[in-house]
Amino acid sequence: MRVRKPEVIDESNEVYTRIAAVSDALAHPLRIEIYRMVLECNRNRIPVRNKDIVKRFPHSQATISQHMQKLAYAGLVTAKKEGTSSYYYANIGVIEKYARELRQIT
Repeated sequence: MRVRKPEVIDESNEVYTRIAAVSDALAHPLRIEIYRMVLECNRNRIPVRNKDIVKRFPHSQATISQHMQKLAYAGLVTAKKEGTSSYYYANIGVIEKYARELRQIT
């Protein structure tokens, strides 16, 4: 049996990099739940802090922080520091762009 050579993907392409980062961020069910919480709170104009997320989910503060870092790296959320608290905001444009670019490459 002949094995085909895998396609080479240009990792310097920013579209592929963005799709990979957002896909990775959404690859964990808890991160999807957290993202939905931030979206919902933003729509209702309710501020979202790290401790609010920790209060809602049965995970440690450290675990929640790691998940928030993944979401922030992908650009799905941004954090605004005010005093000792960080407030989180969902970047709806990133998820829309992700969906559009995903459709284009498939």
